[in-house]
Amino acid sequence: MNSFENLEVWQEARKFVLYVYQLQSRFPAFEKFGLCDQIRRAAISIPSNIAEGSGRRAWKDKVRFIEYAYGSLMEVYCQLILANDLNYLEQCELDDARTSVEHISRMLSGLKSSFERMSGNQP
Repeated sequence: MNSFENLEVWQEARKFVLYVYQLQSRFPAFEKFGLCDQIRRAAISIPSNIAEGSGRRAWKDKVRFIEYAYGSLMEVYCQLILANDLNYLEQCELDDARTSVEHISRMLSGLKSSFERMSGNQP
């Protein structure tokens, strides 16, 4: 029933959400409804889109939701760069986030390729 829970990329994306929440919990209070809210929504979107895509029947839909997850991953990373620019994050924290982003990005790419192969529509 919940096959997405068995996907390693979903598990890593879930861990990444927790990491992002930990990071942004130290942001200034005035960012609660600004950058913090935006980061949370984008971060949650990553595993959510993986889960939604895995539940779709059409391969084209599965691929589209993996692309949405990738877009959200890049959005979070962009926001973390900005947080670093604003001195809300240490450089080492941004570096750790980048490592996770790169890992999840490779996994999303692999899952997308797998879905494309299964559909017979590999570019």
